[in-house]
Amino acid sequence: MKNKWVVALALALIASVGTSAVMAGKVSLDGVKCMMMPAKPVKEDKFVEYKDAKVYFCCPGCVKKFGTDSKPFAAKANHQLVLTKQYEQKKCPLSGGDINAEQSITVGDVKVGFCCGNCKGKAEKMEGDAQIEALFGDEAFKKGEYTLVKEK
Repeated sequence: MKNKWVVALALALIASVGTSAVMAGKVSLDGVKCMMMPAKPVKEDKFVEYKDAKVYFCCPGCVKKFGTDSKPFAAKANHQLVLTKQYEQKKCPLSGGDINAEQSITVGDVKVGFCCGNCKGKAEKMEGDAQIEALFGDEAFKKGEYTLVKEK
């Protein structure tokens, strides 16, 4: 029974690939870890279509868990979209202001730019999941104008 579900899910995912507007070429998954099982690397064939791009996982169980209810994992999924260069930041994720090139920090291998030292300072005081949520949660994703990298 499990195998039938996995095959059905795989076929659905393959069918949806044609409608995806992800960037041209292969996404680099080097060093990318599964958001559900952070010690495990993601696999190219274990993904879910998300925000016109792909979020990658280590195994079918993680794919299923995310697919059942992605909302609790939105910030981590958004972070992975930027990490894999499928999305890019345009504005400050805290204020929505223009990015000052001198005001940035690195969060989980992603450079995050800010409008000012005040926003940067707020972000630096945060740690772990609180920092990911504040900088990559759906509200921050809108303010930061994170945008899909279009095909070239």
